[in-house]
Amino acid sequence: MRILIVEDHPDILANLYGFLEPKGHQLDSARNGYGGLALASEHEYDVVVLDIGLPGLNGLELCQKLREELGKSTPVLMLTARDSLTDKVAGFDSGADDYLVKPFSLVELEVRLKALVRRSSAAHAVHATMRFGELSYDPDTQEASRAGVPVTLTRTGYTLLRALLGTAPRIVTRETLEQAVWGDDRPDSDALRTHIHALRQAIDKPFATPMLQTVAGVGYKLVNPDSKPDAAG
Repeated sequence: MRILIVEDHPDILANLYGFLEPKGHQLDSARNGYGGLALASEHEYDVVVLDIGLPGLNGLELCQKLREELGKSTPVLMLTARDSLTDKVAGFDSGADDYLVKPFSLVELEVRLKALVRRSSAAHAVHATMRFGELSYDPDTQEASRAGVPVTLTRTGYTLLRALLGTAPRIVTRETLEQAVWGDDRPDSDALRTHIHALRQAIDKPFATPMLQTVAGVGYKLVNPDSKPDAAG
């Protein structure tokens, strides 16, 4: 993989180089947000490792610029010392695809980076537009909308929406969603809940009636707000 690392802590940067370079990965790095933005604008990378607490331009701002100003869809894994749901959602809202909380395992980091790159490659496959009720999603263009209003998601959010749309209105189990997102490299932490929260914020919060429902102990499903609720609710 060709990896861009934006990290201001010299020891963490040295550890990443010491672990990833001997495995054959090509690394570029920057110690601040503006340096990372410059490298991302000049080169193409398979994945970006991005620290949130950067000097000058922080990781959230940098990720947002990558998405909105540079139009980059390169997968982004954020490194953060913040473990609250609010901080994680802020990372996903800025355009990040995954996160690791410091301190982290270098082995897990590489596993997650490989999973992000695999998902990114699979996203280029050709598929028809998917629709259910007010929701639509075009996998070819990574464009989603509800009731004609564009909805912007992270790469993981699009993966979850596709899995839910492909099964709607039936239930999709947690295990199935985790497999769709992480494959066999599923994280130990409850990362799925954070991604579902971000998805719900995007497709439900701006609208009067929610479409994404939690089925306690089982998984999640999409419901059509124009249809009468079934007995399962």
